[in-house]
Amino acid sequence: MSKKNTKTKLSNTGVLATNRKARHDYTILDTWECGLVLQGTEIKALREGKVSLVEAFATIDNGEVWLRNMHIPEYSRGHWTNHPPRRTRKLLLHRREIDSLEGKVRDGNRTLIPLSLYLKDGRAKVELGLAQGKQDYDKRRDIKRRTEDREITRDLGRKLKGIKA
Repeated sequence: MSKKNTKTKLSNTGVLATNRKARHDYTILDTWECGLVLQGTEIKALREGKVSLVEAFATIDNGEVWLRNMHIPEYSRGHWTNHPPRRTRKLLLHRREIDSLEGKVRDGNRTLIPLSLYLKDGRAKVELGLAQGKQDYDKRRDIKRRTEDREITRDLGRKLKGIKA
């Protein structure tokens, strides 16, 4: 009989960071799941959960997708092997997806924004969104629509509670 493994495992799934400002400043037209090429202590630093996607964006250079300006702080227990925090990192996509993205970005006033960073089966993944910038009036309209929806659901909840009581 074999012994049961009693060691605790690190979480292999879960969202590490989200870019909440992206959905406020941009209209998301489409999303893709991309792999993320990491070096050395970056995955350990990711698991510490201090990643920032706030000013990050992706570009397509020579048929490859690169994630720029994402901040992964240095690993706390690393020494001279630590990585540079704002290094440009490669994203992994199929050739068809890269060609499609390149055409969509080139056609109009669109950009590639990372929406979230998460672990899936122990591998770092980035949810990449094709985004178009919002004007100030679009942002105000979205805020107004959100508050109206919130008031409607609140009123419906009150009516349902009144009926049940």
